[in-house]
Amino acid sequence: MARILLLGAMALFLVACSREQATGPVELKWDRDTCVRCSMAISDRQYAVQVRGGPKKQVFKFDDIGCAVHWLKDQPWGNDTAMEIWVADYRSGKWLDARAAYYVTGKRTPMGYGYGATDEALAGSIGFDEARKQLLAKDK
Repeated sequence: MARILLLGAMALFLVACSREQATGPVELKWDRDTCVRCSMAISDRQYAVQVRGGPKKQVFKFDDIGCAVHWLKDQPWGNDTAMEIWVADYRSGKWLDARAAYYVTGKRTPMGYGYGATDEALAGSIGFDEARKQLLAKDK
């Protein structure tokens, strides 16, 4: 009986561990995961982006905030406030809520959009809405 209980507990543990988390960024497989929009390998830890949204709350991965913004404009749920957008801090690589981050221009990013995210307001930085507006004005 104890053996059956132990096996049952292990099975439940394995099922729980194998499920993707329901919120927040997921672990990226650097140099193996690819950008949903441009299909390039995601290798630069300072500019990666993740979007969790859509009907299945699926995670979509990007190599540059510009790719994410341009891709989202074509999604029927692209303006859903329940959607999560996570962007890497260009200085530390830690994940930030993209809507709460600040963006600086002039960075050398994977797809050349040039925007780096940070968690603090730096001289000349802009918020997400303005960065999005500027990125959508760039036709790439």
